[in-house]
Amino acid sequence: MLRAIKYCVLGLLLSLAACVEPYAPPVISSPARYLVVDGFINLNGVTVIRLSRSQSLAATTVSPFELKAMVSIKDDAGALYPLAERLPGTYSSQPLTLSPNRRYQLQVSTLTGRRYASDLVVAKVAPPIDSVTWSVDGQGVRLYVNTHDPANATRYYRWKAQETWQYNSAFRSDYEYVNGAMRPRIENIFTCWSTANSTSIMLGNTQKLSDDVVADAPLHLLPRNSYKLRVKYSLLVQQLAQTAEEYAYWEMLQKNTESLGTLFDPLPTQLTGNVHCLDDAGELVLGYVGATSVTQKRMFIDRSQLPLGTKYATGYEDCIYQDTIPLRLVNDVFRNPVNVPTYALLDGNFNPVFYLSSSPDCVDCRRRGTNVKPSFWP
Repeated sequence: MLRAIKYCVLGLLLSLAACVEPYAPPVISSPARYLVVDGFINLNGVTVIRLSRSQSLAATTVSPFELKAMVSIKDDAGALYPLAERLPGTYSSQPLTLSPNRRYQLQVSTLTGRRYASDLVVAKVAPPIDSVTWSVDGQGVRLYVNTHDPANATRYYRWKAQETWQYNSAFRSDYEYVNGAMRPRIENIFTCWSTANSTSIMLGNTQKLSDDVVADAPLHLLPRNSYKLRVKYSLLVQQLAQTAEEYAYWEMLQKNTESLGTLFDPLPTQLTGNVHCLDDAGELVLGYVGATSVTQKRMFIDRSQLPLGTKYATGYEDCIYQDTIPLRLVNDVFRNPVNVPTYALLDGNFNPVFYLSSSPDCVDCRRRGTNVKPSFWP
């Protein structure tokens, strides 16, 4: 009897499990296409605003751009500063010098005539960055920012960062196959540089401190063996000043996007920004537009400054061998662009006997960046 009961219970559990089907609520699978406004009003340079539309959580494509909109900055005295669509969904102003004593808002009119505007916000002036520093521990290379405001007027900070690193491809290419013949390579494709913008939300505040001083605010952690550190690495840090309201928005966005995943993390919360639809007060708009000046500082880390003996990743770990091509097969092999010559094996008279070959992904560093040395690179 006991065994029969066990079998019945097991059968019931299996039948229940078989009835479980994935369920995506309509609000998730078919969300409203809300306008998303990304950017800030730059008091001392070019303002860049990106407009897009929200989409389903299950979507695998990039968010659709909001094209051919009319975008402008307006101050509390009525002056207008237009932005032009330089790239699809990306609107940029001319270089501007805006007064920090005025209040500003962003105005948007879509191609369909829908009108949006951000709240008028006070302008904030960002103090200079004192330094960008780094240290090494068991986890990797940690990067920090230090700053202060002698007037004690900033208090709320946000940082943006852009990484640039030098790297080498797996194999050096001394030759190139051009117009049916082999010749010494003219253009360098061994050493390149790659650049990436950080996607992390980096915030700091001194509201509870007597002095407006930020000391060693963490920005980024690089794994100790990161391929970005293998030759030379650079970090450009931009500093923005925020109002308390704007800081609260970014802090909530940070919690919603970076602190979820465990039982003890905060629950996701609907973000309420400062951009509104003028034609329908009930329409949700995503984004917060503040107005700030921008200060910046760049730092470098050379491999020689890091602990000796560190084995760095290369990014080319799959490139483990090269093919040996005899002279009689040179034309057949290298007329196909999937084969790139690297270097030659020479006889006693220094004439090529064999050429070595590999794939473009292993030889041509331009596949992952540019071989044009950045103007700021030492």
